[in-house]
Amino acid sequence: MKIWAVASLCGALGASPLVAASTQAPLLTPRDSALHALNRLAYGPRPGEVDRVAAAGVMQWIDRQLSPDKIDDAALTERERQFKILEYDAGELAGVYVDAQRERRERQQREASRDRDSVGARHAAPLPQRMDPSQDRGRRLAGELQELAVVRATLSERQLYEVMVDFWINHFNVFLAKGADRFLTPSYIEATIRPRALGRFADLLIATAQSPAMLFYLDNWESVAPGSTPPQAMRLRARPLFGRAPQFGRPPLFDPGRDPMRADSQRQRALERMPKGINENYARELLELHTLGVEGGYTQQDVIDVARIFTGWSMGRPQQGGDFEFHEWAHDYGEKVVMGVTFPAGHGRDEGMRLLKLLANHPATLHHVSRQLCQRFVNDDPPDGCVDDAVAAWKRTEGDIREVLRAIFTSPDFWAAPNVRAKIKTPLEFVVSAARALGADPDPTPRLAQVVARLGEPLYLHVAPDGYPEREAAWVNSGALLDRMNVAVALAAGRLPGVAVSIDAIVPATADPAQLIAAVNAQLLGGTMSENTKAVIGHQLSDISDPLQARALAIGLAIGGPEFQRQ
Repeated sequence: MKIWAVASLCGALGASPLVAASTQAPLLTPRDSALHALNRLAYGPRPGEVDRVAAAGVMQWIDRQLSPDKIDDAALTERERQFKILEYDAGELAGVYVDAQRERRERQQREASRDRDSVGARHAAPLPQRMDPSQDRGRRLAGELQELAVVRATLSERQLYEVMVDFWINHFNVFLAKGADRFLTPSYIEATIRPRALGRFADLLIATAQSPAMLFYLDNWESVAPGSTPPQAMRLRARPLFGRAPQFGRPPLFDPGRDPMRADSQRQRALERMPKGINENYARELLELHTLGVEGGYTQQDVIDVARIFTGWSMGRPQQGGDFEFHEWAHDYGEKVVMGVTFPAGHGRDEGMRLLKLLANHPATLHHVSRQLCQRFVNDDPPDGCVDDAVAAWKRTEGDIREVLRAIFTSPDFWAAPNVRAKIKTPLEFVVSAARALGADPDPTPRLAQVVARLGEPLYLHVAPDGYPEREAAWVNSGALLDRMNVAVALAAGRLPGVAVSIDAIVPATADPAQLIAAVNAQLLGGTMSENTKAVIGHQLSDISDPLQARALAIGLAIGGPEFQRQ
């Protein structure tokens, strides 16, 4: 493939999406409407799906997607049985990672002992590097979690539901690779986010606030009222300094077989590790990202008082699953004031619940989250009309996410020509939409999720709490687009690991380049292929005599080209 051809196709994405979209007809045909809905509410159409949705009526399809429980998804349910991670509860997953940490420590101790005991340890050959069984098992389970998201997005009939699960996971982001979140994140996704993805926002907000994954990620589990002392610290302080206290009489000065100085040092370190005061991390992100938004009108003092309200919101021991716990000893029972609302002294966990409900229905939250939803479904710079429609639905239904979405999808802005094909797909959206376009069947290995990661979006591994960006500028650059082109060409040729494709029924092989390009345009791009893309693909096919090879290349270039990148 000539480099100039790839550059020509990728370079076409440099134009403003609004300019590109404005060339379309102002009125969408039923087929155009179906394609638009499938690109925004779903991860793109599968073969023949545009025609099926257009024939049945796009609004009827949208209504069905807003009621996912009424959609039969038995095929996906059967496929999910291949993912063993769904068989583990949080306690069992914790055991896997605790075992991995113990085996790693034991290995390090063996290596240290070997170095000390070896003659000429400096010149001893290093032990071969290998992964301990529990560590390897933990990594496999993490890979399963990522691949499960890709498989669900690719195969589920409940497409809007999967899109919204991804939206909320990004909105309430946690970092899979941070300590205990290695075993807390699966439950966070399965038990906290997924059951509430189309419910009421207040319920989802409360569930995330009480999620051990969130409490650990943003350090609220160790946020305590200044001066408070945990019960375990009291027990440590009560122990005798030297030896074990006898039942009667004075404690012994020395206990044979026990190093008193070492024991005392360990106790001192344990006391030093005890939390000492409030941690503002969760409070700040709750206001800035989860609810009000950066311009929501709160102050630093509000952040402090919110953090005080959530002192004591913590989690249990990992070995017992790390469930949510409220620690009364750690709570600040003083009076707080948040954005002019007084929280009287003497209250415990209940004031946190009161605050979350207040934030869930605050006007700034309605605008902030509605704008994010319009940004996801309509335009990177969402029209005010769309946001206003969403806010009105939120007020009318007390935050029913399903009805807020319905207001967005029935808004004139959603169907307006400047907003059609105005957004660039994220790496996840690109890989999944490409797989769906070719009727691909992903396997349960983490290889397809690894492709998403190589394109810049490793699932559940965004370090910062703001989640992966939605805007085009974050994903469009020459290197990233070239990587997408390579993935597309490999997928069309059947050489992309982790997924099987069969394109015979989608685009028949032909020796006529013009006929081939027309078929690819109709079947994969809904007739949106530009003259430039047609010319580039035609030039690339001019030197290829094998119809099968020509077909694979034409499909790969089309999927990697600018029209398919847009949604």
